[in-house]
Amino acid sequence: MTNTQTQPKHRGMDMLHGSIADKLFFFAMPIGLMGLFEQLFNSADVFILGHFVGKNAMAAVGNNMPVIGLLVTLLIGISLGANVTIAQYLGAGKQDKVEETVQTAIVMALGLGVLLTAVGELIAHPALMILDVPADVYDLASTYLRIFLLGMPFLTLYNFEAAIFRSCGDGKTPLYSLVAANVLNISLDLLSVEIFGWGLTGVVSATVLSFAVNAGILFVLLCRTPQPIRLQRHKMRLNGTELRKILHIGLPAGIQGMVFAMSNVVIQSSINSLGTVAMAAAAASVIIEFNIYCFVNGFSQATTTFVGQNYGARKLSRCFATTKAAFWVEGLFLLCITAPILFLGKHVIGFFNPDPEVIQLGVLRLWWVADMLYLNGAMDILSGALRGYGYSLPPAIVALVGICGVRLVWIYTVFAAHRDYLTLILAYPISWIIATAVLAVVYLQCRKYILKSALTGR
Repeated sequence: MTNTQTQPKHRGMDMLHGSIADKLFFFAMPIGLMGLFEQLFNSADVFILGHFVGKNAMAAVGNNMPVIGLLVTLLIGISLGANVTIAQYLGAGKQDKVEETVQTAIVMALGLGVLLTAVGELIAHPALMILDVPADVYDLASTYLRIFLLGMPFLTLYNFEAAIFRSCGDGKTPLYSLVAANVLNISLDLLSVEIFGWGLTGVVSATVLSFAVNAGILFVLLCRTPQPIRLQRHKMRLNGTELRKILHIGLPAGIQGMVFAMSNVVIQSSINSLGTVAMAAAAASVIIEFNIYCFVNGFSQATTTFVGQNYGARKLSRCFATTKAAFWVEGLFLLCITAPILFLGKHVIGFFNPDPEVIQLGVLRLWWVADMLYLNGAMDILSGALRGYGYSLPPAIVALVGICGVRLVWIYTVFAAHRDYLTLILAYPISWIIATAVLAVVYLQCRKYILKSALTGR
């Protein structure tokens, strides 16, 4: 099926014509690097606090990662709703709809950011209590979380702005802005610790300020970017129809991300029960895993955008080819980056903390979690493809049962009977295997329905 409408000229990559695998790779890389630099905010905090303040400050940040992840994954998922909606309109050549969705997305981002800050402040104490944060790091963990939450409006705005740029194939502009913000963050971190002696408070305040600068840069660029994704401030208002479309796709995606985060909260609580060494090892290894996962997520979002545009243009063969290409391109890429990390595991963990016990447990986790991330990647590619078609709820349900459910059962049965570090972290690969198998079946069923709908002209 072909689209007879005139395609608007816009910046970014042409996803509707030509080869797929190479374009998918080069589009996924900036997205992966964006995630990497987003993680660098926390990585820099952990590194600087671990080397210049102490183990307790480092553990405090590690304890907050699941809570922060819970909120951040929600907003990233919802921003994907804007990405898919705009991408589908671009593929269909509906420029007026693109403009309406852009304005709606930005207004929505501002409101959502304020809401997340308020909700986060309300749940901060209960969340830390659920995590069973030890008394010797509780005050530091609470301070870090409450100050970090003040930056949520800026972080939310940035993610929606980045989603708008990605929807038309431009992944580089948000990346450049993020690099500048990270340089600022690291500089302010070092100044606050080494020069002013502000410790953890200064480090997290620098992060919030960097979030604000990052969002501000993209806001200005979005106001100056070519049509049809230009932000027009005098037209900034919520369009009910587009808002519902964004939420229809984005909210289940956000819930899916929150399911991952909630399962990590439960696992973090179990890690805390194993002692400070286990907490520090997890804090270091989780950062490495997250940095690898940034590229896993990059391929997932690239798949979503490619499928979204081509589905809007009714080019189903390119949609299916995109999903197939994503599997082998991502697999080759992960092999190239995980092999050196696993080989140099002791040095990588030691970079964050030189304690031999921390290094031992950190390396153990790398082998059983980082080495298995392709399973997570396969699941994310299938989820990304389904979101590109507009089916966001099925992968969210699979994640709820296959990820969160399996991990809860594992922790309260297997880990309860064998309370050691290896048994605990095996919850990750086990849940990925089960969820990926179920989601593959769901994807094939949805694909049959999509083909049937196309043949009947619906």
